[in-house]
Amino acid sequence: MTGTPDAPVADVRPTVRRFHGDEFVDEYEWLRDVEDPDVLALLEAENAHTDARTSHLAGLRETIFGEIKARTRETDLSVPVRHGQWWYFSRTVEGLSYAIRSRLPATPDDWDPPEIEAGSSSDGSGAPGEQVLLDSNLLAEGHEFFSLGAFSLTDDDTVLAYSTDTTGDERYTIRFKDLRTGEELADEIPGTSGGATWSAGGTHVFYSTVDDAWRPHRVWRHRLGTPVSDDVLVHEETDERFFTGIGRTQSEKYLVIGASSKITSESRLLPADDPEGEFRVVLERRTGIEYSIEHAVVGETDVLLVLHNDGAPDFELVATDLQPVLMTPLASARDGRVVVPAQPDLRLEDVDVFARHLFVSYRRAALTRIGVLSIDADHTGGFGPLREVPFDEELFSVGLGANAEWDQPLVRIGVGSFITPASVLDLDPDTFETVLRKQAEVLGGYDPADYVQHRSWATADDGTLVPVSIVARADMPRDSTAPALLYGYGAYEISIDPGMSVARLSLLDRGFVFAVAHVRGGGEMGRSWYDDGKLDHKRNSFTDFVAAAHHLVAEGWTSHERLVAEGGSAGGLLMGAVTNLAPEAFRGVLAAVPFVDALTTILDPSMPLTVIEWDEWGDPLHDPEVYAYMKSYTPYENVQARPYPAILAVTSLHDTRVSVVEPAKWVARLRATTTGAAPILLKTEMHAGHGGVSGRYDSWRERAFELAWIIDTAAPGSGNPEVSG
Repeated sequence: MTGTPDAPVADVRPTVRRFHGDEFVDEYEWLRDVEDPDVLALLEAENAHTDARTSHLAGLRETIFGEIKARTRETDLSVPVRHGQWWYFSRTVEGLSYAIRSRLPATPDDWDPPEIEAGSSSDGSGAPGEQVLLDSNLLAEGHEFFSLGAFSLTDDDTVLAYSTDTTGDERYTIRFKDLRTGEELADEIPGTSGGATWSAGGTHVFYSTVDDAWRPHRVWRHRLGTPVSDDVLVHEETDERFFTGIGRTQSEKYLVIGASSKITSESRLLPADDPEGEFRVVLERRTGIEYSIEHAVVGETDVLLVLHNDGAPDFELVATDLQPVLMTPLASARDGRVVVPAQPDLRLEDVDVFARHLFVSYRRAALTRIGVLSIDADHTGGFGPLREVPFDEELFSVGLGANAEWDQPLVRIGVGSFITPASVLDLDPDTFETVLRKQAEVLGGYDPADYVQHRSWATADDGTLVPVSIVARADMPRDSTAPALLYGYGAYEISIDPGMSVARLSLLDRGFVFAVAHVRGGGEMGRSWYDDGKLDHKRNSFTDFVAAAHHLVAEGWTSHERLVAEGGSAGGLLMGAVTNLAPEAFRGVLAAVPFVDALTTILDPSMPLTVIEWDEWGDPLHDPEVYAYMKSYTPYENVQARPYPAILAVTSLHDTRVSVVEPAKWVARLRATTTGAAPILLKTEMHAGHGGVSGRYDSWRERAFELAWIIDTAAPGSGNPEVSG
C-alpha cells in the first residue's frame, strides 16, 4: 500500500531452549517481559502499524458498527426471574455500556413475569416500584475496563454480594450491599476468583482465591461483619493439576466444594445451614473418573444424584441415599440405582434438579437436547422415564435458562439457532407446553426466511466424517464465487453450538458464507470426539479443519482465494497450526488471543495454568515423546520460509490465560520468515484481558474492526452490502 510505513522489526535476541537432547533457538523469547519498555514500545509500534495498514477501512468499520447498533434494541430488559418475593431483571439503556440490575416485588403464587417497559430514565429505572440494585455504568466510571463477576443474594434477598474486576486480569474484589437500606457494607474481599456463595441464613459467604499461576486453589469462609484477616481457610487444593471452587445445590440445602483437573474430579458436601461444619468427601478422587453431584428429594428421602463416567465414557446418572454419604464416602461412582443409563451416541452433560422434576442436558447427533424425568416415589427408583423436549429446526441450541426457585411450576429454558434469534421460554415439564416470554429482537426488518442453515459433513484424512455447520443468505448462488468465513475451536471438549449473531449479518448481507468446522477436540460428537483431538491425537483437530475448508470449496460454497479462517485462544492454536499445514487453503487468518507458543508455555510449570494443561496437551517437560509430538505441530516452532496468507492477530495486554507474548513472538517470526507479501498484523488491546474489551459499544467497535478486515481480505471492494438486509 503506497505510503504505508514498514512493519516493525523485533530485535533478534537469541536464547536456546534445551530439552530432551533437542535445541531450539528462540529469537524472540525476550518479548515475554511485558514490563520491559522495549516490549511495550514494540506493541505500541505494532498497533500504529496495524492502524496504518487498515486506515482505508475506517469508513467500513463505522458502517459495520452502525449496522450492529441499528439492529440492536439498545434500551431493553431481560425476562424477570423469580427469587423469593422478588422479580429480578437487568436492563440496558441507550448510550450506556453496561447493564443495570433491578428488582420488583412479586405477588405470592404469581409465576407470570411482570410486564415492564424498557424505560430510559436517567437512573435506568422504568417501572413503578423498581429498585435499582447495581448500576455497572457507575461502577465502571474512571476505569478503562470493567467486568462484573458475582451477583449473589442471601436466601432472604436482603444482602447482595457482588465482585468486580477493573483491569482484565480476572482478580475480583467482593463487596456487599444491604438491599434494605442501599448501604454499602464495610466488608471488602480483594484478590478473589470472582464467585461468592452464601450459607443458608446469610451469615457467611464462601469464596476462592488463586495462586501465582492463576489457579483457584483455596476456598475461604467469611463471616459477614468481621475482618477479612479473620477469614477461615476451609479447603486448599495442593495438587497443581486441580482447580477448586464452591457453590450450592439447586435446592440450596447443601454447599458443594468441587475440585477438578481435566480428567478427574472430587466433591465435598456440607449442609448449608451449618457453615462452620466440616465438608465431607462424596467420592475420593480416582484418576480418570469425573463426576458431579446434585440433591433431590424423593418422598421424604434426600437423594444424591451422581453424574459420572466410571465405566461410562459418555456418562450415566445414578441416585443413592444422601445421608449415609455425609458419614462415609461412596466406594464407587456407580453406587446406587441407575436413573439415566449410558447410551451409545448420547453424551450426558448436566442435570438440573427441581422439586418435582429432573432436567437432563445431553448431546445427540452434534446437537444439544433436554430430557425431563418426573420425581415420584411411586415410580420404580423414584424417577419416571426420560422424555425429550422436541424442537423442529435442523440446527438449534437449547439449554436451561435462569431458574432461581427450586419449587416452581414452570421451568425457564432458552432456544435459538444460527438464524432464529434466541428465545426465552417457560416450559411446563409435565405437558411440554411452552410460553414464549421473549425473543431477542433484531431491528431493521430482519426475516429468518432470508437465510438458510445447513449441516454438511467433510471427510477427514482418516475417513472420519466431520460435521460442518453452514449459514448463508437463501438467495446466495452456490457457484464458488462467495467469500466465506470458517470458524473453529477444537479443544477442552468445548462445543460450538448454533447461535444467532447480529454482527454476523454484516457478513451474510455482503454475500458471505459463514461456517463452523466442528473438529475433533471439541465435544459435539461425544467424549470420543474429544479424546480423538487431544494429547497424541491433537493433529486430528488441524487436519479436520483443513478438510472442512476443502469441503466448502468442493461443495461450491466458496473458493480458497476467498476463504478466511478464524479462531481464538485454543482455537488460535488451531489457526496457527492450519496456517503452517495448509497456508494455500486460506486467503486470510484471524487469530484472537492465540495460544501459538504452546510448547514454551507448557514446558514452564511456573506459568499460569500450565500444570493443569498437561492432561489436555501432554507433559513435554518430563516426556520426550510428548515434547517431540508437540514440537511437530505448535505454530511458533513450525513457521517456515513460504508464502503465508494475510494474518491478523488480536490480543490483550492483561490476558492471564494466553500471554500477549505468544502472538507477539508469532507475528515477529512470521514476518521474518514468510516469502510472501500478504500483510501480517498484530493488534493489542492495552486495557483488556482474555475476553477482550469491556462495554458493549467498545465490543461492537472491536468486532467491526475484525469484520472489516475479514471483508477486505476475502472480498476486497465489497464494503457495502451486496443485498439489502
